[in-house]
Amino acid sequence: MSHLTISARKQGEYQSDDGASAPKQPRLKFGKSAEDTDKKGASRRLKDVEICVPIVYGTIAFYLGRKASESQSHKWTVYVRGATNEDLGVVIKRVVFQLHPSFNNPTRVVESPPFELSECGWGEFEIAISLFFHSDVCDKQVDLYHHLKLYPEDESGPQSTKKPVVMEAYNEIVFPDPSENFLARVQNHPAVIVPRLPAGFNLPDPVPIENLHEREKGDTKDHPHSQWFMNFSEADELLKLAAARQQVQAHIIKLRRQLSMMDGLPQLSKPPTGYEFT
Repeated sequence: MSHLTISARKQGEYQSDDGASAPKQPRLKFGKSAEDTDKKGASRRLKDVEICVPIVYGTIAFYLGRKASESQSHKWTVYVRGATNEDLGVVIKRVVFQLHPSFNNPTRVVESPPFELSECGWGEFEIAISLFFHSDVCDKQVDLYHHLKLYPEDESGPQSTKKPVVMEAYNEIVFPDPSENFLARVQNHPAVIVPRLPAGFNLPDPVPIENLHEREKGDTKDHPHSQWFMNFSEADELLKLAAARQQVQAHIIKLRRQLSMMDGLPQLSKPPTGYEFT
């Protein structure tokens, strides 16, 4: 079974200021697993390839003003969205939100995008968010933690009912050595960053995910709170640069093999494209 490793410092959270931009955050990278390749009927895996899924998770809270009571002062929403508001349902199968035990049914399961839930309350607490993926993606869940914030940093004066308190965190989920089927399904999906395949490299027809195409549109581009979402487009550009660096590395491998052939040296065992089946 795959295991999760954090390849950078702990992810941070940023408070929105009317759509302000936030800096790039670290990657959550799954460890390479040998067991998946031993499963009967499992799709072959591509070595030295990484699929990257940029995500944002956070909360948005509105003060209820005159409608507020001692037990319900705010209405809030917790969510997981694509960094550019694309549909994450192509990768994520379901999301489980673990609320404070004072809530009725504190374990909430969202089976389809958009992955979010709304509640009313008066207190701040930590929300556990568990991501589960489709069978051809990964068999290990990702656990995230986010602090629900109801009150702004500047608490001078009455709280506004029109401007919400938004706290979001950006991260990248990285899947090394993906299966052929996973790559075939997502290679043209806007929510996923995939490397450019070399010329002549063909993927098999993807095996469809059950009920995936029956789902309603799951992006958050027209979300009622989208005007308050933070802008992570700069971080998304950095992701594209990372994919480009991967292509450069593949080209270097190809050139080294060509040079070894010209010099009469033994050929490198790795294919010139940088892709290898296991």
